Amino acid sequence: MIFAVLQRLGQMLFVMIGISALVFLIFFATPGSDPAARLAGRNASPETVEAIRKDFGFDRPLPVQYVIMMNRLFVTQDLTSFVNRGMRVVPAVAQAAPVTLSLVAGAAVLWVIGGIFVGVVAALSRDTLLDRGLMVLALIGVSMPVYWLGEVMNLMTQSRFHDTVFFSWVPSLGYKPLLTDPWGWFKTLIIPWFTLAALYIGIYGRVLRANLVEAYQEDFIRTARAKGLSPTRVMVRHALRTSLIPFVTMFGLDFGVLVGGSALLTEVVFGLNGVGRLTYQALLNLDLPMVLGTVMYASFFVVVANALVDVVYVLIDPRVRES
Repeated sequence: MIFAVLQRLGQMLFVMIGISALVFLIFFATPGSDPAARLAGRNASPETVEAIRKDFGFDRPLPVQYVIMMNRLFVTQDLTSFVNRGMRVVPAVAQAAPVTLSLVAGAAVLWVIGGIFVGVVAALSRDTLLDRGLMVLALIGVSMPVYWLGEVMNLMTQSRFHDTVFFSWVPSLGYKPLLTDPWGWFKTLIIPWFTLAALYIGIYGRVLRANLVEAYQEDFIRTARAKGLSPTRVMVRHALRTSLIPFVTMFGLDFGVLVGGSALLTEVVFGLNGVGRLTYQALLNLDLPMVLGTVMYASFFVVVANALVDVVYVLIDPRVRES
């Protein structure tokens, strides 16, 4: 068991090192990404550019630059932005991370509960009007772009109906820290949570419904029914557990990617300065230290999410334990 855990940690470390090296090499292969020229500014003389290149170590071999940058990012943690010289990478990512984590975690709770509810109810009422209605609603949720739905929600809650009894409690756009103002934190994020979760409720509900319908055709379900088990027990203990495998796989990947910065559109629409927005601004400016910091943060959550998915497999599917 200990060996398996150590092996998994080694794989995670290897993946993160590979990702960091790939991002580093892609950055220097991108046209116009010469950091010395960007630091020197427009119309700088060749002598000025060369002096900056030597001062920042850009004239050294790429492997040496990579090792120095990784040391400053993870060991000394004094790596600063190439664009904003006063901005240190680690504190900037640490400041943006709670915003993204709060947004994605709350939305994840909603889309897991909503996806399971939609999938189970639709499967139990297969080929009925309720089933068709839920699948239509799920398809509508999948089809609505997040930025469009977010703007509509802002129009309703911040402008058109803000003074009504329904949305007068909604605060202005932005983020309030959980530890300093828990109620304000909840109120500022409840609308973004529903906006981000709408897409995934539709996707997860449709996937779970299809898996449940397929599971009900299997022999082990017929055996459970033949034993006289109640429909609820057949659903929860047998059909749902096996059908959750693809559900859990999707959740692990989606949660890791969203926490890593893919919730950018939601952050922009609702004025949340999270990791996605930080990454986007760094990419616009070709700011390698900030890009590396946010990419390493994202890769950490992706590999951790995949490791946790493997653990959940063992818990919900006995066949995995036996293999």
